[in-house]
Amino acid sequence: MATPTAPSASLTCSALSFQWPDGTTVFDGLSLSIGRGRTGLVGTNGAGKSTLLRLLAGQLRPSQGSVTVGGSLAHLPQNITLDTTLRVDEALGIAGRRNALRAIEAGDVDEKHFETIGDDWDVEERALATLGSLGLGDVELDRTVGQMSGGETVLLRLAALLLDHPDVLLLDEPTNNLDVFARHRLYEAVDSWRSGVLVVVSHDLELLERVDRIAELRSGSVNWYGGGWSAYEEALATEQEAAGRMLRAAEADVRRQKRELEETHVKLARRQRHGRKIEAERRLPKILAGARKRSAQESAGKLRGLQEDRLSEARERREEAADAIRNDAEIRVSLPHTAVPTGRTVLSLHELRPRFGRLHEGDLHVHGPERIALVGRNGAGKTTLLRTLAGELAPLSGEARTFVPLRFLPQRLDVLDEELSVAANVARMAPGVTDNHIRSQLARFLFQGKRAEQPAGTLSGGERFRAALAATMLAAPAPQLLMLDEPTNNLDIASVRQLTSALESYEGALLIASHDLPFLESVGITRWLLLAEELRDTTAEEVGDLLATPEAD
Repeated sequence: MATPTAPSASLTCSALSFQWPDGTTVFDGLSLSIGRGRTGLVGTNGAGKSTLLRLLAGQLRPSQGSVTVGGSLAHLPQNITLDTTLRVDEALGIAGRRNALRAIEAGDVDEKHFETIGDDWDVEERALATLGSLGLGDVELDRTVGQMSGGETVLLRLAALLLDHPDVLLLDEPTNNLDVFARHRLYEAVDSWRSGVLVVVSHDLELLERVDRIAELRSGSVNWYGGGWSAYEEALATEQEAAGRMLRAAEADVRRQKRELEETHVKLARRQRHGRKIEAERRLPKILAGARKRSAQESAGKLRGLQEDRLSEARERREEAADAIRNDAEIRVSLPHTAVPTGRTVLSLHELRPRFGRLHEGDLHVHGPERIALVGRNGAGKTTLLRTLAGELAPLSGEARTFVPLRFLPQRLDVLDEELSVAANVARMAPGVTDNHIRSQLARFLFQGKRAEQPAGTLSGGERFRAALAATMLAAPAPQLLMLDEPTNNLDIASVRQLTSALESYEGALLIASHDLPFLESVGITRWLLLAEELRDTTAEEVGDLLATPEAD
């Protein structure tokens, strides 16, 4: 993937601080040093992973602190847009050198051509080899970007970066929108990284298994864990078990300190009563009685203060221990009205040909609460097929009929009205449902109390997805066929878990288009459909084999 790099390959940030224009603080004094090898940068949505990569890449300026890069740096951002009129060699940045080569081969020995080429006489061979290593071996250098799929353009942009042999390479969610074949080629590229600094932000667990270490960004600081994702999860589980023991011990200490403080109050009250009784019996002179009273009060005050300090310290330890416990809340929602009887026809396609994609004609019958994975290469037309089934696109020919209430959650999550609150968005899709019922269900989607009043336009990425999922699943009539298009794209790992737990409660038929095979297996897929020139039933094992090889085209 990369040629040997200079010993200086490194990436460091010192006392880094950054705020958005609205005053939101993302980092406050972050210091970080990333050495050679493959580092997986993980964290919840909104933790600042992409922002940190942009700061490291020099695309954002910190308000304080500095970033130091040892060697050359390349950055693959999360959202890539390439001019569709560009030729592939232009997108790779080698068009000038190719033109100079052509001119020299034609007999033009102008010095400027030799200066353009420099020592890079094999630029075309290197470009084709790099494209081939990423599964783009059939892409001609004179082809235009507009003739390539979205996944292919991601790999093309990565190829352009690799051609420059960067010492530091930053990848932000590189497998988003890649089909299984393209993902495997990217996995191989990461596996072959042998030198320099590679930092990858991803929620793709298979990709994260391939890194040398995990850097977890949490609350503006970074914690390091050796190994890939499995090792990180194991270490995290051990940490949480220890944190749980510390919290239980701290809570016990708080209870003990409370009891001791109460006992101290009782003891002091008894001492005061006893002192007043003796004073009354002995009739001590006022001066002596006053001195004894002041001494007793000082002693009591010191004892109370000592006990109160101990209780305060115990409470602080409890708070610190509680902060170490992660609150990975899960969605738990009851959706009994979504149930579909076994054998009931849910969806029927007859000789359907969508407007775009590879499907020439498709026949399909869905019965009962089937959980169907719709898989296929980039450009096969999965999104087009789902939009056709949802009634958003008219087919070129054939027909699609649904026999139960249907809801579709698209990739772009545009089911939400940005101006309305979360609760109002759900109410808009569930006419006749009481506000109390909506709010009780929203609480199970982790929108409790005032959180349900947040305008959709102010939500973070993970919150926005949960709100869109709630509006879709809580709609009335209850959806008995739920279609999801690449639902795990741009979700952090905690949000993927929340989605999985929500789908566990769903009792209707599911049709999910996704490249994320581990996620599909986690939601209990009962039927696998491969979309190519036709719709074909397959298996999870066959999907992996078919889509991980070029012959699947």
